[in-house]
Amino acid sequence: MNFSLKEIMTATMILFAVIDIVGSVPIIVDLRNRVGHIQSEKASIVAAIIMISFLFLGEEILKLIGIDVKSFAVAGAFVLFFLALEMILGIQLYKDEEANTASIVPLAFPLIAGAGSMTTILSLKAEFHTVNIICAILLNILIVYFVLKLSPFIERKLGKNGLGVIRKVFGVVLLAIAVKLFAANVKGLFI
Repeated sequence: MNFSLKEIMTATMILFAVIDIVGSVPIIVDLRNRVGHIQSEKASIVAAIIMISFLFLGEEILKLIGIDVKSFAVAGAFVLFFLALEMILGIQLYKDEEANTASIVPLAFPLIAGAGSMTTILSLKAEFHTVNIICAILLNILIVYFVLKLSPFIERKLGKNGLGVIRKVFGVVLLAIAVKLFAANVKGLFI
C-alpha cells in the first residue's frame, strides 16, 4: 500500500478548496430557508459515492472517448483556474439552474461533487496514489457533513464578511494549485 500522510493532507486541502463548502454556506442557508430541511447525511453519502466512483471509472470513461489523464489534468487546471477567479473576484462565470429542493441534486451534485471536484479527482490521480485520494475524499465528506449540519451556526459566527474573506483566501490557494497542476502536466502533452 502506498499510504502517505503528506499526500492525504495535500489532496484533502486541494479538494477542500475546490469543494469550497464553507464558501457555499450562504447557498446552503438560502436552500434551507426556501425548502426547509436539508438532508445532510444523504447528500454527503451520495457525494462520496459519486466522487469515489469517478476516481475509479473516470479514467476508463476518458479512455473510451480517447483522452489521456494528462490532457484531462491540463483541462482540469483551467477549470480550477476559473473557479479560483470566481472565488477571488466575487463573480459568477458558471451559471447553474435554480434548485427547488434541498435533496441530492443541488447539494450532492453539483454543489459538492460538481465539475470542479470531478476534474480535480482525476487530476489528483495523475499525481497521487488512489488510497490517499480516497482518504482525502472521505475527510472532505466528513467536513461537508459537519458544515451542512452546522451551516446556520457558521453563518451567524462568521457573518457575510468572514465568509467572503475565507472564500477569497481559498480562491488564491486554488489559483496556485491550478498553476502547479498545469505546469506539472502540460509537458507530458508534447512528449
